Amino acid sequence: MAELAGLEDPKTRAANEKRGDDHGVNLGKLRAVAKRLKTQQDLARDLWATDDTAARLLALLICRPKAFGRDELDTMLREARAPKVHDWLVNYVVKKSPHAEELRLAWSGDPDPVVASAGWALTAERVVKKPEGIDLEGLLDVVEAEMKDAPDRLQWAMNTCLAQVGIEHPEHRARAVDIGERLEVLKDYPTPPNCTSPFAPAWIAEMVRRRQDA
Repeated sequence: MAELAGLEDPKTRAANEKRGDDHGVNLGKLRAVAKRLKTQQDLARDLWATDDTAARLLALLICRPKAFGRDELDTMLREARAPKVHDWLVNYVVKKSPHAEELRLAWSGDPDPVVASAGWALTAERVVKKPEGIDLEGLLDVVEAEMKDAPDRLQWAMNTCLAQVGIEHPEHRARAVDIGERLEVLKDYPTPPNCTSPFAPAWIAEMVRRRQDA
């Protein structure tokens, strides 16, 4: 904890706090600490228990994803206040867990939109990597009905799912693009030059073009 406090940088904190992340540690430096510590599950649990955002990010880098139980991961997700902690927990830990599918199903319909967004992030992963058994038409029905008015983080995860359906599954591409165009979610999102817009029709078109050019 003292080492993490020593890495605190006011400019980094100011930039992170704009995104809702209350820490001031450069992520490159945090990864260097994790590389030195290597995997340490007990230390990871202790760091998580501090409720400090930088410590929790470090915990997620040095933990053993498969060592967490289903209920433990559910509790951790509900405790993960900061968006970056939530994002890393889902991407670095839950996706590698044997409980990922069970949690995907449980979280997707959760009344807490932040918890539901984790379910949708796991669904987007399945759409890309293991679409067998996923009702893509039904998924598009839910996106069409609910994405427009969803809270920000849930909306973002639903939009990612919509784009991935369009990118990965040509038979559903026209409908995915149509839904994106009608709902106009993230259409005006500020996108830096040379970056792909998160607006689903633009995102789908760009990724399909890249694959055709490859």
